[in-house]
Amino acid sequence: MPASTAPPPAAPEGGDAPYGTRDRVARSILDHGPSTAADLAKRLSLTPAAVRRHLDALAADGLVEPREQRVYGGRGRGRPAKVFALTDDGRDAFYQAYDQLAADALRWIAQIAGGGETGDAAVAEFARARFAAQAERYRRVVEAAGPEHRARALAEALTADGYAATARSAPAPAVVGRRARPTGEQLCQHHCPVAHIAEQFPQLCEAETEAFSQVLGTHVQRLATIAHGDGVCTTFVPAPVLHPGTAGRDVPVTDTPHGTTADTDTASASTAGRNPA
Repeated sequence: MPASTAPPPAAPEGGDAPYGTRDRVARSILDHGPSTAADLAKRLSLTPAAVRRHLDALAADGLVEPREQRVYGGRGRGRPAKVFALTDDGRDAFYQAYDQLAADALRWIAQIAGGGETGDAAVAEFARARFAAQAERYRRVVEAAGPEHRARALAEALTADGYAATARSAPAPAVVGRRARPTGEQLCQHHCPVAHIAEQFPQLCEAETEAFSQVLGTHVQRLATIAHGDGVCTTFVPAPVLHPGTAGRDVPVTDTPHGTTADTDTASASTAGRNPA
């Protein structure tokens, strides 16, 4: 299920309940992805000094780690702000009980279906069904935005569901033996609520990639996933190629290895849900 983006109930900044506030800081990073101290202070209605104190304590316990903030486009003067991200131990503190229940449920589905390839197929079918309602909501947002803004619209919808997603311009990934493809955008998810389960059941990543392809109306390529040890889930979305339609409007088309087509509903079978070799 998507991580909740609603802030926890207010708690005192110090004294009687330091761990309550510390948990709020960690939970906010979990829900929104890597965050600066200023972002956390604003989000939780705390002073920057209080947030930094709790971040120092979380870092000392190995639950968060500082990183240099990525800046896309022109960078202003001065050093970039430092962001704080949860470590694997930090995620485990939130996910351990949920992960065990979810993993047990998916194993049960596989076993009831007969195990082996049949069991894997049953888990994949569950994963696709899980994303179906979510994808339909995203489809409405994406279609309203227009073809040239579709990746950014999807990123905003994913962020509202707790995935801390962004979209930025990027060249097409190189594929040996294929002609050059157009540039596009990289859809990045800085947080994944089911990363630990997806390590054991890659069908979740594959179903999500298929859903993105269907929502965006184009072939997409999964380049990296948090579930496989990458810092960010990254999906390449090719730029739409517009040509005059028969009704006097522009129709998006995409370049595929088999030619040009108006819509492609399937993601790359070789890269969906895993890192390409």
